[in-house]
Amino acid sequence: MTTVYSLYPSPLGELLLVGEREAAGPTRLRGLYLPGDRHGPAIDPSWVEDGEAFATITAELSAYFRGERMTFDLPLDIRGTPFQRRVWAELERIPFGETVPYAEVARRIGRPGAARAVGAAVGRNPLSIVVPCHRVIGTGGALTGYGGGLDRKARLLRHERDVVAG
Repeated sequence: MTTVYSLYPSPLGELLLVGEREAAGPTRLRGLYLPGDRHGPAIDPSWVEDGEAFATITAELSAYFRGERMTFDLPLDIRGTPFQRRVWAELERIPFGETVPYAEVARRIGRPGAARAVGAAVGRNPLSIVVPCHRVIGTGGALTGYGGGLDRKARLLRHERDVVAG
């Protein structure tokens, strides 16, 4: 397998796409990072820049930003601890345009006292937007924590609400 990357110009700034390319089959998306993401990687010199490898991914992102797509259907290579993966799987169940508090995510995965641990797992989500960590909010609706910055979190939530409102 070869690690490939591309930079995608989005309304939120240039996104870093990182994936695994196999000899046959589609590139599996391993990371989608917003500009300034504190957990995002630096481009490794061993990675190969290959925009074509991400054609399906960029098409789906473009449709999302145009308001024509509410879910993603991409081959993913999501890496994390079992707990993180449970949290990220739950994030994928949050409907487009809706928000859920961290404590509710913790309850849904069977760990009602683990809201802080859920917050840490949400913060380590390597697939921003595709695994919608921006839909997780603080108690009482407060916008808290987002690797790409709270302004981008607010923009994503506003975009989704505008699309739903039609």
